[in-house]
Amino acid sequence: MEIKKNILKLAVLSLVLSVNLLAAETSKDATSFTKEKNEQVLQELPFSDTQDFDDAKKGFVATLPKLVIPSSDGHNVWDITSYEFLNGKSAPFTVNPSLWRIAQINNINGLFKVTDRVYQVRGFDISNMTIVEGNKGLIITDPIMSAETAKAALDLYYQNRPKKPIVAVIYSHSHGDHYGGVRGVITDEDVKSGKVKVYAPEGFLEEAVSENVYAGNAMGRRALYMYGALLPRGEKGQVDGGLGKTTSVGSVGLIAPTDIISKNTETRTIDGVQIEFSLVPGTEAPSEMIMYYPQFKLLNTAEDATHTLHNLYTLRGAQVRDAAKWWKAIDMMLSTYGDKAEVVIAQHHWPKWGNKEINTYLEKQRDAYKYIHDQTLNLANKGYTMNEIAEMIKLPDVLEQEWSLRGYYGSVNHDAKAVYQRYLGWYDSNPANLNPLPPEEASKKYVEVMGGSKSIIKKAKEYYKNGEYRWVAELMNRVVFAEPDNQEAKNLAADALEQLGYQTENATWRNEYLMGAFELRNGKVKLPAGIGADTPDTIRAMTVDMFLDYMGIRLNSEKAKNTSITMNWDIPDIKSKYTVTMENSVLVYRKVDSFKNNADITLTLPKEALNNILVKQSTLDKEIQSGNAKIAGDVEKFKEALTFFDTFTPDFNIVTP
Repeated sequence: MEIKKNILKLAVLSLVLSVNLLAAETSKDATSFTKEKNEQVLQELPFSDTQDFDDAKKGFVATLPKLVIPSSDGHNVWDITSYEFLNGKSAPFTVNPSLWRIAQINNINGLFKVTDRVYQVRGFDISNMTIVEGNKGLIITDPIMSAETAKAALDLYYQNRPKKPIVAVIYSHSHGDHYGGVRGVITDEDVKSGKVKVYAPEGFLEEAVSENVYAGNAMGRRALYMYGALLPRGEKGQVDGGLGKTTSVGSVGLIAPTDIISKNTETRTIDGVQIEFSLVPGTEAPSEMIMYYPQFKLLNTAEDATHTLHNLYTLRGAQVRDAAKWWKAIDMMLSTYGDKAEVVIAQHHWPKWGNKEINTYLEKQRDAYKYIHDQTLNLANKGYTMNEIAEMIKLPDVLEQEWSLRGYYGSVNHDAKAVYQRYLGWYDSNPANLNPLPPEEASKKYVEVMGGSKSIIKKAKEYYKNGEYRWVAELMNRVVFAEPDNQEAKNLAADALEQLGYQTENATWRNEYLMGAFELRNGKVKLPAGIGADTPDTIRAMTVDMFLDYMGIRLNSEKAKNTSITMNWDIPDIKSKYTVTMENSVLVYRKVDSFKNNADITLTLPKEALNNILVKQSTLDKEIQSGNAKIAGDVEKFKEALTFFDTFTPDFNIVTP
């Protein structure tokens, strides 16, 4: 997850606390067109099949009577009680019945016995914590997203099972909702002492850090739309996240792995439990692995097979995923474990039992990704463009009727666009689209050509009355970008987006539509300065190359355009030397064995001291005064260069210019 991420912490707490301060035009009821569309869903899908409800409840051990998990400062990190409106009710007209169904299943929470010695805590975060009982201790797979929710999940287990120590933590992949809660179950001292080993797939640390840093600010802002963190929970608001309810809003941490799974297939015995690891990079995450437990006949698919069609492109933004690698990974699971597995679990949703059922499930999961991959390219090779293909592709009936392939998180529409983007990129080869005008400039001309905003709004209201909400949203987007203070246009745009949100089956699409409507009506939320996805653990895990890459991203090219400065940087605690040059509005670095004498600045600064500065536990001046750092050369020029770096805040405009 797609997160996540992200997924990412990004001060969702501050946003949630701010939501009650924002009062404006309220949500509308479902229109007759929306009611009709949602009623039609009830006729099209097999709602009489309730096996998933039974499977989600199977093995239930216990839960908390009122599942509310507070933080140390008093805010709620997790509150499942805010979803009580889902319980025991039929879908209202403001929610797609299929989405209501998965939202109800994802509301089932607690400790569950999967099979002998294997347990899962589900519904304590967007992801699952899997607990395997070894001979002497516990093996935790994916300590969910926040320390507070992870601790609560482990406490629930200990209330109902023997209190064995944790001997290993396994990160299935590099998304934050699968490692962020690690400090709720183990400590640095546990790892340093050798008491606990931390296992992860090859490339885990680099991918976990880079995704949260390089584009983390943009992803974080967009994640607020994707997961609907600002939205009130209810029949006209956020109901689900597709993979789970939503992301928790607690303390996100990262403890570096001690043991890396580097071979394509690798068997380890951990506390008497044999685990066969298989790497599946480039599928749902850049660094990911699945696990098979022979003695339990249990397959853990990580996040490559869940109870939804997954993302080939995540709406918060990320590198496009490879559908070809994905279907081949699932086929590998079938060919390797299809004749063995009696239980299949994932790190989201609920298990499946029975060899025949597992094979059918995995075959259809595999075929869905291959179908979308192949048919997208089939149509692309016939000259259809990305948006045309997304409208044309539909899964075959045998796949479309599968609940586990409904578009709750990914969708056929945006997955097809992802395949197109991966192979052909953003350009459709129509020269009119090669260098279009920017949105604001183009919108002003559209509004002028179409007779002005009043005329457009009048026509758009007629389209709205006819249920043409996509077209109304497109028209009003033009007016809003031409006239950002036109509240009538914003309100009509919000009304259209809201009806689209009520109609969609996809939880993330609903959140996107309703969040867009929310900000059009209420305005953009003001966020405190200095908030971002670069948590202290993430910063400390950054390599020097990553840090310098990020500084290059932060460089304000206009401020730096007349500057030329070279720095020699000695990093004694990791025995490394770098030359860093700022010239031509670019920050370039090189790792070297020895320095040349032509640098403007020579800086001696340990990596640990840099970490302390970045997490605001120290400053460069303090490090110099303490003797921990040294600087020589043109210090004033160096200080001036430090003013050329931008600070990102996750509050940029999305639905307005």
